[in-house]
Amino acid sequence: MSDALLSELRDGAQKLGLALSEQQFAQLMEFLSVLQKWNKVYNLTSVRAPQEMLTHHLLDSLAAVPPLQRYLESMPEGQREKLLDVGSGGGLPGVVFAICCPQLDVSCVDTVAKKAAFINQAAATLKLPNLHGIHARVETLTTKFDVVSCRAFASLIDFTTWSRATLADHAIWFAMKGKHPDEEIAALRPDVEVFHVEQLQVPALDADRCIVWMRPVA
Repeated sequence: MSDALLSELRDGAQKLGLALSEQQFAQLMEFLSVLQKWNKVYNLTSVRAPQEMLTHHLLDSLAAVPPLQRYLESMPEGQREKLLDVGSGGGLPGVVFAICCPQLDVSCVDTVAKKAAFINQAAATLKLPNLHGIHARVETLTTKFDVVSCRAFASLIDFTTWSRATLADHAIWFAMKGKHPDEEIAALRPDVEVFHVEQLQVPALDADRCIVWMRPVA
């Protein structure tokens, strides 16, 4: 991968206020390389050009890292360990979260076997013991998680309904969306509370992005 892409990645991280180590930058660039290589065979993403992959995937996912880190820091010890990324596809944002938040144990679940296999390959290549690919439907999982995330996966009602059984007692949903999803929020069941909608600014990308924070209501 080119020095120009690394330079843009560094610039983007700085604009997001992310203090990443040299190892983390190297892992992010290697992930971009692995994603591009596997994409030729497995069609993990419709985005092909490395430059677009950097802005539309890597920087887009990185923009969600500071809010996630702030949330994790507010959690009691022992309640910030496990994150499930639903419909992770090519590992976005799950792999980025695993790189930038080494204290998190990140599982990426996808119904497509080759996508789960790619996550496990990325974990081995990038030396990320805290990253796991799971080939399954999210509704069939029995493990409990502290944070359940998704990015461009499904409507909020489908996401929360399908993944509800994976939430630990104190857990929250963390959904990355484009424009403020007013209609999707209005369609949520009464037992799901939206407690924050956070606007994101993605470096080098002129597009609406937000995080919808939700929790179950007893």
